[in-house]
Amino acid sequence: MTRLTALMQREWLQHRFGWFLLAAVPLSLSVLLLAFARNAIADSELGAAGALPAMLAAASIAGTAAVMFVLAWFSSLIIVSGLARRDHADRSIEFWLSVPVSHSASLGVPLFVHLIIVPAAAIAVGLLGGGVISALLVSRFGGGFGAWLSVPWAQVLPASLAVALRLLAGLPLATLWLAPLVLLVVLLTAWFRRWGWVVLAVGLGLGGWLLKQVFGQPLLNEVTVQLLRHARMALVNGRQGGFHFDNASQAPQVLQAIPAWALHDFGAALQDLASPLLAGGLLFAAGCFALLVHWRQRGAGAAG
Repeated sequence: MTRLTALMQREWLQHRFGWFLLAAVPLSLSVLLLAFARNAIADSELGAAGALPAMLAAASIAGTAAVMFVLAWFSSLIIVSGLARRDHADRSIEFWLSVPVSHSASLGVPLFVHLIIVPAAAIAVGLLGGGVISALLVSRFGGGFGAWLSVPWAQVLPASLAVALRLLAGLPLATLWLAPLVLLVVLLTAWFRRWGWVVLAVGLGLGGWLLKQVFGQPLLNEVTVQLLRHARMALVNGRQGGFHFDNASQAPQVLQAIPAWALHDFGAALQDLASPLLAGGLLFAAGCFALLVHWRQRGAGAAG
């Protein structure tokens, strides 16, 4: 456990500044934009019960958490694509190969940190930053700071947290669906360096076209599309439908319905796991990971 913790600390020491910028820059820009934004909402649209401020507060908190999650997740996908070869530029690979840590842990722990922990932490940061943004948004467009203080937080907070928890619960499921594609990219960049992306694009594009045109079998394209589709559905399944309301006075009903919707939506995402596609994808991902471990055992491509 101590060695695994050390591997996690390494990721923190190596990427903490980038993570700080990833969180600080979008939040700071949002605050600056709201600070100088013009109020385009008429007072008559605020509603007698102050329903619009509640919707603005809930949307800003949940929306900020979602945006931070998406930014962190995509940045993590980019980082892990070059994970296997990141220590080759400065020749530090020899040192890390000498560390008494298993090869599977040296590859698996960074993958877990970037694909699970970082996006999960981004959701928490987004919730906190969303509180600040909600204060600015409601004060600017919803009737002043007093309107923000009078927001029905007993309805807003559960709704916002339900959306954040839905993303958090769907994160491991989406990662499972994307595992074959992610590990394939890591493996190709380990074997072919920067050409790994080219090999992947040519393999999926040209290979899929040949299978479809020559053999009449679009299986490769369909599998890739379905993996991406199921990964999206793991986060927002959509089987429960959306929320439709005509005016801001219906905000309390919508806010109260969000936690139940999130729970049912997650249940639908769990049902999608019972799929032969996922089983085959995880088997393929396990094969890619085994090849990565073998590549590392051989000295990370002979240190080259």
